Amino acid sequence: MSNATAADGGVRKGKLGQRIAYACGNLGQAAFYNAMSTYFVVYVTSCLFSGVDKALAAKLIGVITSLVVIIRIAEIFIDPLLGNIVDNTTTKWGRFRPWQFIGGAVSSVLLAIVFSGMFGLVNVNTTLFIVLFVITFVVLDVFYSLRDISYWGMIPALSSDSHERSTYTSLGSFTGSIGYNGITVFVIPIVTYFSYMFTGKHAESQSGWTAFGIIVMLFGILTAWTVAFGTKESESALRSKAQKNGNPLEAFKALFQNDQLLWVALSYLLYAIANVATTGVLLFLFKFVLDNPAAYSATGVIALVAGLIMAPLYPILNKRIPRRYLYIGGMISMIVAYVLLGLFSTNIVVVFIALVLFYVPGTLIQMTAILSLTDSIEYGQLKNGKRNEAVTLSVRPMLDKIGGALSNGITGFIAVAAGMTGTATAADMTPANIHTFEVCAFYTPLVLIVLSLLVFMFKVKINEKMHAEIVEQLEAKLAAGEISDEEAKTVETVEAVNEKAKTLTE
Repeated sequence: MSNATAADGGVRKGKLGQRIAYACGNLGQAAFYNAMSTYFVVYVTSCLFSGVDKALAAKLIGVITSLVVIIRIAEIFIDPLLGNIVDNTTTKWGRFRPWQFIGGAVSSVLLAIVFSGMFGLVNVNTTLFIVLFVITFVVLDVFYSLRDISYWGMIPALSSDSHERSTYTSLGSFTGSIGYNGITVFVIPIVTYFSYMFTGKHAESQSGWTAFGIIVMLFGILTAWTVAFGTKESESALRSKAQKNGNPLEAFKALFQNDQLLWVALSYLLYAIANVATTGVLLFLFKFVLDNPAAYSATGVIALVAGLIMAPLYPILNKRIPRRYLYIGGMISMIVAYVLLGLFSTNIVVVFIALVLFYVPGTLIQMTAILSLTDSIEYGQLKNGKRNEAVTLSVRPMLDKIGGALSNGITGFIAVAAGMTGTATAADMTPANIHTFEVCAFYTPLVLIVLSLLVFMFKVKINEKMHAEIVEQLEAKLAAGEISDEEAKTVETVEAVNEKAKTLTE
């Protein structure tokens, strides 16, 4: 074997190992997110205050759930600042890997602590518990965000090639689907088993949920550290010669000057709000409209299978189909799904067909948005003279959190407006109730999806060809030292690239 062949084999092996290590990260990260955003609330409402007087427990549940919502909304405005911290991190490990190590460990340990009821303090002193809970949850959320931002922000540090980036994105999305939905599959068996071990009863208990939190903690640390030790950030000309990222004010300024980032963000935000508005109330569809709540579990199967198939398929499709058309095709599929759900909400067969059309394109839309945001990093660097990797990619988690924060409010509003609360059943639903539900759950989100599609079609210009042109021009200018402060304040270079990209596409 020649030295060249051996070297090529080593490169391929190294790239494969790095891909596997990177993919493992979102396996635990997505499981952590589902445990924190979904099952912690289930734990709070079912077992956390089981040792407290019922009247007081009801008040405490309201306090905790309200605090969680307030903290998550407040964090939306903190994420870009955390992204700026990551962008300005300088270590021999790089910018991102240290935060996988630190963020993964701290957030995972704190998750186990909140699932323990602050080591049982909830049963001893509820006032002190609330105070310590707020402090712990804020710190937990901050370090989870640092892990999340550094994970997705790492992609442009692993490769400057748009198609290679799509491979990392698809791997992360694939394992994320397994981690997120896997928690849904295993949470009840884990809680029930450990509850029985500690209490001798086949029912949920604080001890069972504490065991669940510890398992998620260990899984979270293991997968985060796999990324920290199993990947290596590249030092390309674009990264090594990029200017310092500056203070948070400069980072926000750079974001607002990056028009392509803002248009992609707006399109994705409209999609995210529509998505959570619908998925949050699908149980109501099966319970109050179809009168078949047992069939609701099939929606989880559809979502899981769709994610497992479409995530690895995305880079294969993207090699033959520009991601712009994958995004547009996904949006059209969702539009058809919404029309079917609105017109045939009482027909379970059509509902399931619509749900397939609803869930399958989700991966196409989300991954295209992530890649477009990632490619806007070089666009912003050429336009503004600043390379803000983590700050730019903190936008996508921030948008998801906006959607997540709105989800509870939207679900509650629809439930009240459609009379789907308390002891109500499907037999109590009037045509007016069902129509109100359809308007809120399907037709209003449909409008948002159409707006999202229009924004993407007419305002988002960055694509694979344009990005390649930008990278080529940036590398040449950076190597020659041609990007001056004055030029960084203008957009002529980017507009020239736009025109060239337009010529290529035509």
